[in-house]
Amino acid sequence: MPIAENFPEGLKPLGKISDGEGHFHIMWGPGRSDAEAFSDADVKAAYEARGEEQVPLGVSGTMVAVDWDSCVADGACIEACPVQVFQWYRTEKDIPAKDVVGQTFQGTGSSVKDERKDMTDKADPIREHDCIWCMACVSVCPPQAIKVDQSNVEKHENAAKTL
Repeated sequence: MPIAENFPEGLKPLGKISDGEGHFHIMWGPGRSDAEAFSDADVKAAYEARGEEQVPLGVSGTMVAVDWDSCVADGACIEACPVQVFQWYRTEKDIPAKDVVGQTFQGTGSSVKDERKDMTDKADPIREHDCIWCMACVSVCPPQAIKVDQSNVEKHENAAKTL
């Protein structure tokens, strides 16, 4: 199920994920348990192997938004992005995705498609502010979990005031 065309309408900012250089992106929720990651056998097996409960996560980012509940850790977006907006978040901090809000990531995680920790890893738009709006990530994402919309800058700024 593709990320909602009207994203972030109907969602609330859950918190910030910072990059250590003064930039941050917002995690939006609530998440959805009816999305692709919850029915993907490889993703479910990876959570089970880690002993982690798979819970609805929400959408990471605003101008470059990745629905983490739909993300199946394919990595096509990471490979397609010419300016390395994304990183596998677990390659920098191997923590459950439900715990990333409020964290600071330095952007030192892997931006290589095949270097994810496992299928619980998520492509995080840690360098959302570097996006050049080419839409390459949108066109290659198998579950259509990414929405790139430069006009969401105002929504990002308004949401940031509430956090």
